[in-house]
Amino acid sequence: MATSPSISFVKQGAPKKGVAVVFVDEKLALGPVAKALDEEAGGVIARAAKAAAFKGKARSTLDIVAPGGLGLDRLMVVGLGKLDDLGEQDWWNLGGAIMGKLSAASVSEVTIVLERPDGAEIDADDAANVGLGMMLRAYKFDTYKSKKKDEDENGDVKKIAIAVADAAKAKKAWARAEAVGEGSLLARKLVDEPANVLGPDEFVAEAKALEKLGVSVEILDGKKMRKLGMNALLAVAQGSARPPYLVIMSWNGGKSGDKPVAFVGKGVVFDTGGISIKPAAGMEDMKGDMGGAAAVTGLMKALAGRKAKVNAIGIIGLVENMPDGLAQRPGDIIAAANGVTIEVLNTDAEGRLVLADALWYAEETYSPKMIVDLATLTGACVVALGHEYAALYANDDDLAGALFAAGTASGEKVWRMPLAKEYDKLIESKNADIKNTGGRWAGSITAAQFLQRFVKDTPWAHLDIAGTAMGSPKTDISQGWSSGFGVRLLDRMVADTYEK
Repeated sequence: MATSPSISFVKQGAPKKGVAVVFVDEKLALGPVAKALDEEAGGVIARAAKAAAFKGKARSTLDIVAPGGLGLDRLMVVGLGKLDDLGEQDWWNLGGAIMGKLSAASVSEVTIVLERPDGAEIDADDAANVGLGMMLRAYKFDTYKSKKKDEDENGDVKKIAIAVADAAKAKKAWARAEAVGEGSLLARKLVDEPANVLGPDEFVAEAKALEKLGVSVEILDGKKMRKLGMNALLAVAQGSARPPYLVIMSWNGGKSGDKPVAFVGKGVVFDTGGISIKPAAGMEDMKGDMGGAAAVTGLMKALAGRKAKVNAIGIIGLVENMPDGLAQRPGDIIAAANGVTIEVLNTDAEGRLVLADALWYAEETYSPKMIVDLATLTGACVVALGHEYAALYANDDDLAGALFAAGTASGEKVWRMPLAKEYDKLIESKNADIKNTGGRWAGSITAAQFLQRFVKDTPWAHLDIAGTAMGSPKTDISQGWSSGFGVRLLDRMVADTYEK
């Protein structure tokens, strides 16, 4: 994986060497520092803009190599578009777009002269978001690419200085943004790793690594889970040679005695479908079926990294779903930890079995303020919402509203879907309390209805991230296969709802 660039914030001023990035609006107006550079270079920006028909549209770029009189290797001019339209998301998209251009130009060190042409001061959070966008865009999963020594890391931007009016405020804002970025990158890396490298044991090690940030980590192995009656989770794992685990990560940044907020993630490190085996085409993507667990782990890293003033629990169920002679069969009946009996009609509807016991454990053990679970759960979710929105189900309107607001603000969007008792009929079983699939129709909804059986009165929300955690569209801040979806969304929700 490519190393993240070093990002620092420095006092506003004109760079004298290396590569400089300056900004213009749609009228090609310049801020004070950019204007001084342009005058020193004899009006090079206006001449180059005319020659290239550059209009200063949002995130468009004009690259001027070795501008005369400045001593710079190159001057990159970036359009801000209409200044009145600039919102929070525009700043991290701007950073991502700049990083993309710098990487393509094989620039290793750069100074970003961050100023508005209208003279208005750029908020510290917006400045930090530029850095966050650059950090997220820089991510590349190239760990297993063979490279010649002299070509290694070629083209990667290594050092970025962002020059702002108030460097002290920007540094403070960056400390928080960087922690969230690191959490998102961890989630991306976990999803991208192949299953032969990242199994349950290796995932446990990734969670244990958070202890150095102050996260307490507890591991329940198969023996401990069996004593707790977690037969639903264990049934999924019984066909694999790799052992299952329930991992509990605790961050205590709030007041002593305050109930925690809880997050639960599906961690199927590889999903063959079990005996109800999937088609061969595309099965390689099932290394990402632990996207929910990756998001929860990344979130815990973000909360600890920025020292969030909240008590938080992250619980991930780690299993592999394989079809050997010990694997569960269609028609098997199992009893979950809360006593609900489940007829397994399809062993490829396994994620809800993992979450069932994990949700029960979260509520029963911690009595949290709320629970949010995340899972790459159903193809039906992708059919309904594509790759732009995650499906949101909730038994509490306030929690649903908080998640929707955080999704809008963070750019990790969610759309609320229905929960209704009428759908329960689709998962009724003639041989057990419920069955693990309701058939073709409303597949994402019936999965959520199933999960609801394992939560009592706690405010709860389920996020089906099948379309957004992996294989999502490329954006200014995400160019890879995995997006790290959920980390920024949930961090924002915690900050806005539970830390204030």
